[in-house]
Amino acid sequence: VQILSGIFYEDIQISKMDSLNWVEKIPQMERNRGFSAWAVEKGIFIDSLNPEKRISVFVDNLRNRKIKLVYGDSLVVFLNYSDSVKTDVLFGQLTEQKEISKAQFLEEN
Repeated sequence: VQILSGIFYEDIQISKMDSLNWVEKIPQMERNRGFSAWAVEKGIFIDSLNPEKRISVFVDNLRNRKIKLVYGDSLVVFLNYSDSVKTDVLFGQLTEQKEISKAQFLEEN
């Protein structure tokens, strides 16, 4: 999966996805690179409690719930669309792809 928003992007291998959850709010973070405007938050952030952790944020509407995706053991991505229905569809697609990847892994091993 490739997430692209302006100059910020993230490539995520579904097979390396550790967890996929809904969150209402993103945690307090320090912006490394990016911007905030009205209800939009984009960029690379640093976890204030774990400064070595990089967090990618692709949020088009801070008021709507967000997808929290963890992959590669510790890389975190928060994302949503301004349209909550599109976000719901994306969550369903990611969940389905994660299950397919898990089944293929179990089949191979």
